[in-house]
Amino acid sequence: MSGAPDHTELTQLGRPTRLPESPEAAVLERIANPHPDLRYCIRFTAPEFTSLCPITGQPDFAHLVIDYVPDAWIVESKSLKLYLSAFRNHGAFHEACTLDIARRLLATLAPHWLRIGGYWYPRGGMPIDVFFQSGEPPAGVWIPPQEVQPYRGRG
Repeated sequence: MSGAPDHTELTQLGRPTRLPESPEAAVLERIANPHPDLRYCIRFTAPEFTSLCPITGQPDFAHLVIDYVPDAWIVESKSLKLYLSAFRNHGAFHEACTLDIARRLLATLAPHWLRIGGYWYPRGGMPIDVFFQSGEPPAGVWIPPQEVQPYRGRG
């Protein structure tokens, strides 16, 4: 298709790619928004997100929901998956992981709006959920509720 972007600037999509050593080392790539004239919401869900407790080294698990309204850029999904996977050997508290992801996406994409819900499974018997929103969502954009049920233990 003539006039279509060739995306030669992408370094991971369509190629074998190693898991990054750390979130800081991960390459988070972006591509031009194919519809910058429209306001719409993009959602990524990572129901098996893992990181490590920075004190004990024990694994922590979360269900992440990332919603954003793009401006000029959208995140390339393989790079996002690799970035999120880089947390599996990264020691940080729930709050740090959730907010570091939000900040990295804001810096990379400069979206109109971003929201992340980090629904963390219990550590020490207590679930910790972390939420961030960059401001009021743009008017006229349908943004569905996250509807992730809080941890209830055994039914």
